[in-house]
Amino acid sequence: MANTGNLDAAIEQLLNVEKQMRLAGDVAGTRKAVTDILQLCFDARAWKTLNDQIVVLSKRRGQLKQAVTAMVQQAMQYIDETPDVETRVELIKTLNSVSAGKIYVEIERARLIKKLAKIKEEQGLIAEAADLMQEIAVETFGAMAKTEKIAFILEQVRLCLDRQDYVRAQILSRKISPRVFDADTSKEKKKPKEGDNVVEEAPADIPSLLELKQIYYELMIRYYTHNNDYLEICRCYKAIYEIPSVKEDPAKWVPILRKICWYLVLSPYDPMQSSLLNSTLEDKNLSEIPSFKLLLKQIVTMEVIQWTTLWDTYKSDFENEKATGKSLGEKAAEDLRQRIIEHNILVVSKYYTRITLKRLAELLCLSVQEAEKHLSDMVVSKALVAKIDRPMGIVCFQTAKDSNDILNSWAANLEKLLDLVEKSCHQIHKETMVHKAALKV
Repeated sequence: MANTGNLDAAIEQLLNVEKQMRLAGDVAGTRKAVTDILQLCFDARAWKTLNDQIVVLSKRRGQLKQAVTAMVQQAMQYIDETPDVETRVELIKTLNSVSAGKIYVEIERARLIKKLAKIKEEQGLIAEAADLMQEIAVETFGAMAKTEKIAFILEQVRLCLDRQDYVRAQILSRKISPRVFDADTSKEKKKPKEGDNVVEEAPADIPSLLELKQIYYELMIRYYTHNNDYLEICRCYKAIYEIPSVKEDPAKWVPILRKICWYLVLSPYDPMQSSLLNSTLEDKNLSEIPSFKLLLKQIVTMEVIQWTTLWDTYKSDFENEKATGKSLGEKAAEDLRQRIIEHNILVVSKYYTRITLKRLAELLCLSVQEAEKHLSDMVVSKALVAKIDRPMGIVCFQTAKDSNDILNSWAANLEKLLDLVEKSCHQIHKETMVHKAALKV
C-alpha cells in the first residue's frame, strides 16, 4: 500500500510538471514528464495504472503531438515485458485506442495491430486476426519504409488465405506491384528535401526485398492453386527461380525447376505457355534434370504422345512431386492426361485435313465417344476448327471460308494464271525472234 501511495504521489507531482510544461508550450519538457510518468509505472510493474495514465495523458487539453508520439513509442517498448497475455493485450488495446485517428502515430498503430493479430492467431482466432489487419491501409502511409509496407500487406494476404477468403486475398495482393521487387536497392538513398516526409527505417525483423519477393510469390502460388490456374503458378515459380539466392544454390533451384516443368505441361495451350515452354527449354540448368528436358521436348515436338508410355515413365516423379509440394492435387493427374490428349488432337489437325473418328480414337488411345467429346470441347474453347460428320464418322479440320476469303483466293488464282500466260507469251515471242534470225542467216 505504501508503495502504491508513493507511486500515486510521484505521478501527481509529475502531472503538475507536465501541465506547466504543456501550457508553456515546452515540447522537450512535456515529452520528458510524460515518459517519466510511464517509466515510474513500469518500474513499479503497475500495469493497470500504466494503462490509465496513457489514456489520461493523451486526453489532456491541448496535449502536444510530440508528447503523444513519445508516450506511444515508450509504452510499445514495455509490451514484451508484460507478465502474461491478458496484460499484453490490454496494453496494446489501450495504445491502439490512444493512437486511433492520429496520423502522426499511424505507423506505431499499424505495428500494434500486427502484434495484436499475432497474439489472436496464436490463440487460433484467425478470422479475428484477419479482420484486425484489414482495418489498416498501410499503402497510404508516406513515412513507412517500403519493405515494412510490403511485409504488412503480405501478412494481410496470408491471414486471408488462412481463413480461405480468396476474393479478399486477391484484392489485397493487387496492392503490391511485382515490379517493386525488381527495384535496384543498391542505389544510394536520396536525402529528403526540406518539407518532404522523412521515411522511417524498417525494423530489424522485417525481411529484405528479395526475401519478401519469395514470400509474395509463395502466397500467390497458394492463391492460384485454389483456382488450379497452372500457368500463373508456373509464372510464380519462374519468378522465384530468378531470385539470385535461389539460382546460386542447386538444392533450391532443382525442385523449383521441376515444378516449373510440371506446371508448364499442365497448362492449357496458349501463346504465353508456348513462350515459357521454349524459354525453359533453352535454360542450361535443365540439362541437370534430363528426364524433364525430354518431357518438355515431347510437348514441343509435333508428334503424337502415347499416354500410357508417358505415364509409366513419369508416374513416380509425379507422385513424389505431389507428396513433397502438396500443390499437385488429385485433379492434376486428370489434367495431365487431358493436356496430352489436347496435344495429340492438335498434332493430328496439323497432319490431316480429314480423318475418320475411329482412326482418330486409335491415335489418341481412346474410345470413339471419348475422342469425340475431347474434340468437341476443344472446338468449343476455340483451340482448333473442326467439323464432325457423325453419320459418316469423319472429322474435317479445314476451316470454313467466308465469301470474302473465297473471292480473294479466286482473285489470287486468276493473277497466277495471267502471270503464267504472260510468261508463256514472252517465251513464244523470244523463240520466234530467235527462229527468224536463224532463217535470215
